[in-house]
Amino acid sequence: MKIGILGGTFNPVHIGHLILAEEALEKLGLDRVIFIPANLPPHKDNVDIANPNLRLKMIKSAIKGNKKLFVSEIEIKRPGRSYTIDTLKALKKKYPKDELYFIIGSDLLKYLNEWKDLNEIMIMVKFIAATRPGYPLENIPSYIQTLKIRAVDISGFSVRQCIKEGKSFRYLVPEAVFNYIRKNNLYRGTVL
Repeated sequence: MKIGILGGTFNPVHIGHLILAEEALEKLGLDRVIFIPANLPPHKDNVDIANPNLRLKMIKSAIKGNKKLFVSEIEIKRPGRSYTIDTLKALKKKYPKDELYFIIGSDLLKYLNEWKDLNEIMIMVKFIAATRPGYPLENIPSYIQTLKIRAVDISGFSVRQCIKEGKSFRYLVPEAVFNYIRKNNLYRGTVL
């Protein structure tokens, strides 16, 4: 089986994440994509990040009904910072005979030299960098395969900014996520 791994903060999950997952399924011939929300992201200051269980619920509601999209609680259940290498080691044990495709946005390429145990990660998975507006796929290391997807300029930060400023964010996130954020009054203040 060919399994796509899509990790991140998903703060909140938005349409761009879902488009990336769907296009990765189609263009890479994947059997499934697993969303893995981070508990404590290693390269973020954790300010303005919703509780991991709330982010998990939003992802579950966003992918409901798509039989090829899954979510894993592996990083949320593991205490401390979420490092890719630890997650991939656990996934390799769970899926020893499957091909793992680790998918990142092209915006993360500039941070690769900061990743813990990158050389080991490169051996464990097929590394995929997907296009993101404003981050061209240039000077890509040879161990990374590129994936051109539809240009959708949405980020979790832009969604949170809209919410804080009282602007519409309705079609930036799936309807279920939109309703969940409103019902739970998320991202309006600093305490989440």
